[in-house]
Amino acid sequence: MKSIEYILIVLLSVGAFQGIVYGIILSQKRGMHFYANRFLAAILFFFSYRLLVETSKIFGYGRYDFWYQVLLEYNWIYGTLLFFFVKSYVNPDFRLKRKDYIHFLPVLIEIIWSFFIKSQNFYWDGTRESLSWLGYYGYMAWMRYPTMYVISSALLIYYTSTSQKILSHLPELTNYERITRKLQWIKRVVIIIKIFAIAYIIGILVDYFFFNFASNLFYGHPVFIGMAIITYWLGIEGFSRRKDAAVKPIQQLSTKEQKQLEEIAISIQQLMKEESLYKDPELTLGTLSRKLHQKPYLVTKSLNNILQKKFTDYINELRIEEVKRMLEDPKSEKYTLLSIAYDAGFNSKASFNRAVKKITGKPPTHLKTNK
Repeated sequence: MKSIEYILIVLLSVGAFQGIVYGIILSQKRGMHFYANRFLAAILFFFSYRLLVETSKIFGYGRYDFWYQVLLEYNWIYGTLLFFFVKSYVNPDFRLKRKDYIHFLPVLIEIIWSFFIKSQNFYWDGTRESLSWLGYYGYMAWMRYPTMYVISSALLIYYTSTSQKILSHLPELTNYERITRKLQWIKRVVIIIKIFAIAYIIGILVDYFFFNFASNLFYGHPVFIGMAIITYWLGIEGFSRRKDAAVKPIQQLSTKEQKQLEEIAISIQQLMKEESLYKDPELTLGTLSRKLHQKPYLVTKSLNNILQKKFTDYINELRIEEVKRMLEDPKSEKYTLLSIAYDAGFNSKASFNRAVKKITGKPPTHLKTNK
């Protein structure tokens, strides 16, 4: 056995072991992301299984022997599991419905087709005529061409792209408040796996077209080393954040508290309308609370629960509306957009640009061109 193979065995085995250990821990972890942790554990288990299968091949098992007939790759399931992990992580109420099981169809097809192709070895006598038409061409497509690998990476790219869309347009939650900063690690996971899938498909196609599907330089060893590293890293990410929650339950308000917060919200709106407090660039939550003769936490709670806005967003929305009103005045033609923004309460160009982009989704110049 070559020294490179010893190194490979260690790397793949360590990755698989870590994946299994972290998978077991996550599968037993209860809490807000109980369901999501099950999907993450499943990803780690399947990655670990694949690494162990590849390790067995280094020892000579799984190459046209008994284990070859038994062991399967399950290459087409990773994307589906990642997709459901993301969906369930951003929404703790998510549960698999009957229509969701369609996403597991690719791996079912892979299992059936793999068993069918492997069964052809019982009929193969070295001649094409010993196999049926479907058996021969199926075997060629499966074993002589990178079909299974191209489909595997294509599925990963599709599901990582879909997951990115979910993370960019998070679903509305009725019973929870989302903590978006707690989702950054999920975004990193999705991006890394997507990059891995793209590199995977490029490597396999280079190997096929330039090396006649026989080079480990572009496909074999680097791919499984990469998979081992991802398995190890993904396990650590999931384990270290097993107690973190990306959402927190919204407390139901009593009738008395609801009425109190509604009254505060009305007072906030009246004060903003009558005194235009938002025009003060130094306005803070403390200043507003003193004006209202209310405690800051009650003002914050009123904004969040009644007006459903954060203090900064609420004030910036009023300032942007003020900018729009000022732009409608013909006299505004002699002023720059930034000077008008200052008059509306913004204290810097950067804060104005950020607020407009966040609230309207468009650049500040859009305010002037669409007045």
